[in-house]
Amino acid sequence: MELEEYHKMAAVEDEMWYYHVLRRHIWRLLKPHLRKESVRVLDAGCGTGGLIRCLQPKEPNWQFTGVDLSTLACELARQRGCTDVRVADVTELPMTTAEFDAVVSTDVLYHVEDDALALQELVRVLRPGGVLVINVPAYQWLWSYHDVAVHSQRRYDRQELREKIAAAGLEILKITHWNMLLLPLIVLRRKFLPAPRGGSDVLAYVPWLNSILKGVMAIETALLTTTGYLPAGSSLLVVARKPV
Repeated sequence: MELEEYHKMAAVEDEMWYYHVLRRHIWRLLKPHLRKESVRVLDAGCGTGGLIRCLQPKEPNWQFTGVDLSTLACELARQRGCTDVRVADVTELPMTTAEFDAVVSTDVLYHVEDDALALQELVRVLRPGGVLVINVPAYQWLWSYHDVAVHSQRRYDRQELREKIAAAGLEILKITHWNMLLLPLIVLRRKFLPAPRGGSDVLAYVPWLNSILKGVMAIETALLTTTGYLPAGSSLLVVARKPV
């Protein structure tokens, strides 16, 4: 990504509605699979450390390691309190095989030219029986100024992602869209309105609007928690297990 995008992310990710909802999804999906007193979690593509900062207070027994290709992102993550953060490529991780109980990779794979190789590496460092949680953008037809600004390689459809996860040797436990209720507004913003001067849609929303969007997503989260599945949405979430 452009360096400015990392500064924007560090400035807004603790409060911006999108990150707020995504991290609650990640926490909700990880908890049932990490019941031991001490577990190791890798945030593969940790950016400026927002996920680690969010989950550390909630799960003090989880030991977090973050990696990111960007030196700036890692510096910002360390400045914000993430101690074990390393500069590394997700296609060539500097970790031993079967080192982690869980691997999380949120909005990363779509940046990587060889996403199949990245998935192989994420699986390699995952212990047998461990879980991988992935979030990626959905629908190639939704490609827009935002994807250009953050240097996307692709967006995914459900079947394509399912096949790539299975090809990496994982058992898929859940795959679902999310961000469904706001999808019409996202389509309007990205396909019909002028691109923002800031480049991407990562920005500081005015508090009242940010609160409304969080409220809408709370309704969607309740629906997703009840049904376990949403048929549409601008993002795709996957939980998969490495065979024992």
